Amino acid sequence: MRVVMKFGGTGIDSCQNLANLTDVISKYKRERGYEIVAVVSAVRGVTDSILELTNAINTHKSISIDDFLKRQSTSHLEIVGGCIHNKELKSQAIQAITGIVNELKEVLGGIFILKEVTPKSLDYLLSFGERLSATMLSFALRDRGEITEYLTGKEAGILTDSNFGAAKPLMDTTKLRVRRRIESLLEQKITPVITGFIASDQNGNVTTLGRGGSDYTATIIAASINADEAWLWTDVDGLMTADPRIVRDAQVLNQVSFSEAMEMALFGAKYMHPRTLEPVVESGIPIRIRNIRDISKVGTMILQNPSDESKRIVKSISAIRKTGLIDVGGTAMAGAPGTAAKIFEALAKKDINIIMISQSPSESSISMVLRKNDVEKAVSILEMSLLGRVIKKVEVNNNVSVIAVVGSGMRGIQGVAARIFGAVAREKINVIMIAQGSSQLNLAFVVSDEDCETAIQALHKEFDLGRHNHELQ
Repeated sequence: MRVVMKFGGTGIDSCQNLANLTDVISKYKRERGYEIVAVVSAVRGVTDSILELTNAINTHKSISIDDFLKRQSTSHLEIVGGCIHNKELKSQAIQAITGIVNELKEVLGGIFILKEVTPKSLDYLLSFGERLSATMLSFALRDRGEITEYLTGKEAGILTDSNFGAAKPLMDTTKLRVRRRIESLLEQKITPVITGFIASDQNGNVTTLGRGGSDYTATIIAASINADEAWLWTDVDGLMTADPRIVRDAQVLNQVSFSEAMEMALFGAKYMHPRTLEPVVESGIPIRIRNIRDISKVGTMILQNPSDESKRIVKSISAIRKTGLIDVGGTAMAGAPGTAAKIFEALAKKDINIIMISQSPSESSISMVLRKNDVEKAVSILEMSLLGRVIKKVEVNNNVSVIAVVGSGMRGIQGVAARIFGAVAREKINVIMIAQGSSQLNLAFVVSDEDCETAIQALHKEFDLGRHNHELQ
């Protein structure tokens, strides 16, 4: 069985966790004879630290690069020092990590002189977190007797466009390159250890796939080498019926469909990059989400065609917090072709993403939900470019949440919407905006953020999602 295993930053952030991770890989290789390709994220907190550093450089704040480098060097070398026992391997690992940190120092020195971090240079800087963690994992596995080869996503063959920060893979070329590179290693019984999140464009520049992009890397590789499954190891048991911090009796979902999982990822399931499923949908390669801290649990299986028993009306209740609502309107909008296009084009030019849209049948108003940190910028753009001509008013609510009710069993079932809004109404919660696609897979609505948790709890209870896990299969 050929499996691509992705490991998150919490699985490698200490000597003990790194040792547990190597145990998992060795167990499945030696006891079950699996062919494994490992994909690893940066150690928890490293990416955020790099972003804080680059933000300080861009805003000309006082910051010590030497202190930053010392922290990174010390933390990674402590993990290696405690986890690798073979003296020669430990020496090689220390040398490799020191070399990566010295390279980072040179790059940061040049950027600090220029006092500017471009999207291109930021991607290069962010790649260092994964390079350090993949080096640690590779040497830790060698210490366990495994034969490994460490590769960046670029070296593995992942080719993308040049949209730095959120690059999109050129899949046809990527599949050919990755298959050629990785399958030759597997044939030699070598375990590839690959950096998540990192790729390169056609000019050889380092690109990144966006935050959480290691999941995406794993499924890109899985599709390229025709893996039997892709496993995303995290610190949770799987996808859940709701956020357990909000709903105490939230349950792990044993099976969900690709389309359901995609909706859940887009609407707040933080355990998966929103584009993770794209590479494997066509081939139908299953994805498992599992807990690295408890491998006895099978987690959630994401399939093209889940079992009939798993097709409940509603699978999960999730939310996007920290959002804002912008309502634009005016009588001139009614019946005027191209109005919506002008609004969305103005925002798109400034890279502002719209989460959710609703338009009144009179065509005199359009409501949009955006991330809260984009709202002020979006309002400014709309007022400067369209107010007084295309639109007459711009109104803002800066304190809303989007709640999504997801489930393939909703399709074609009468009365589901009535149950949803009835449960919310019984809690005296006002629904500000509603949107549902023709697939009927997801019904999303907007409430005040202060009502969000109460609404989720009410819906979880209404659809009886707190039943024991075996009843949710």
